[in-house]
Amino acid sequence: MQALSSAEIIAVGSELLTPTRIDTNSLAITDTLNQLGIEVRAKTIVGDRRADLAAVVRGALARVDLVVLCGGLGPTDDDLTREVVADVLERPLREDAVITEAIRARFRRRNLTMPDINRRQAMVPGGGVVLANVNGTAPGLWIEHGDQVVVLLPGPPRELGPMLEGEVRQRLSARVSGEGLFTRVVRIFGRSESHTEEAVQPFYQPWAAGAPAIEVTILAARGAIDLHLTARAHSQAEAFAVLDPAVRQAVAALGDDVYSESGHAIEQVTGTLLRARGWHLAAAESCTGGLLLSRLTDVPGSSDYVACGIVSYSNQSKLDLLGVDAEMIEAHGAVSEPVARAMAAGIRNRSGAEVGIAITGIAGPGGGTEAKPVGTVVIALETPAGALVRTRQLTGGRDLIRAMAAHGALDMLRRLLTGRQVP
Repeated sequence: MQALSSAEIIAVGSELLTPTRIDTNSLAITDTLNQLGIEVRAKTIVGDRRADLAAVVRGALARVDLVVLCGGLGPTDDDLTREVVADVLERPLREDAVITEAIRARFRRRNLTMPDINRRQAMVPGGGVVLANVNGTAPGLWIEHGDQVVVLLPGPPRELGPMLEGEVRQRLSARVSGEGLFTRVVRIFGRSESHTEEAVQPFYQPWAAGAPAIEVTILAARGAIDLHLTARAHSQAEAFAVLDPAVRQAVAALGDDVYSESGHAIEQVTGTLLRARGWHLAAAESCTGGLLLSRLTDVPGSSDYVACGIVSYSNQSKLDLLGVDAEMIEAHGAVSEPVARAMAAGIRNRSGAEVGIAITGIAGPGGGTEAKPVGTVVIALETPAGALVRTRQLTGGRDLIRAMAAHGALDMLRRLLTGRQVP
């Protein structure tokens, strides 16, 4: 039987096409498939329309070995996944009495009577293997279609996760070549996607010609750049034997702009550096509104190095809470290097922390002037290792400017703590 090497994921549900719901299941499925050496070629979100779903399933079967669908296995009329897949594969649907009784017993345990509509969750396409769902009423399905496999999983993550990591992984493991996909992630801040490409492009051909070959992907993410180097191998050690030298080449070419060689976020990197010195950080944030400290405190154990923070959004709060001189704001404006330095010094002095960091800027969409347009951000640092202040001109919408300002402040601190050049 042919080994499974390529996959497509189909997330089913009209709610996933609204701005209030995000498909997170595809991420978990992709991670599991990559570990097994199955490359995900495409992901699709499709609403609860029979013809649309059928067209997507047919297209996937024409492209890949494995099709994984999640969602649409509930008891209501808009839960169409079983029926559509059965139609596409030309398999008759039959009620599985064992499943029906299991659902009925689940209701009985809650002192409820099973509605008759739940019987549709017991419908199984011919030749389908039922995947037990210990956390819900909708079982999954494993259907072999020639050399291809179609897997149906429930939508709720607490139901999908155990099924995916249990029986589905076990069954897939018996249908793969034994090679996994292994990736090293190099993270960069301070250069564009095109400049990153220019620096590492000379390595592409020799990397691709190696054994195993290395595939390269460059991703831009909210002002930062991720360089993904991926190799297919039987073990992590085999893959990293070629990936590690490639990472060293990339880091040498990209220089001080690399903030992580192992995929760590900037807040993890900066926190590790602070912990190593035994330093604490206090932040005075204006335009970022606490975003910098939020990112730092997202990391478990950050109490080792985070002291406190002040969101000094108004000019009066800069005076009252940080001791910034009113005449300084009058002379230079709240978004200026003198005020940023005073904010950093003020939070450091008041907190007793070794590091004072300040951000002030114009995130927009209004408030800009010809001299200080939207996107003007000033970042200042006060530390025992020295003081720094930089003015940046950022582009994008309000959310992106704020995110880049917080990231840029942490990267400035990272460079200062490691003796790197701060542009």
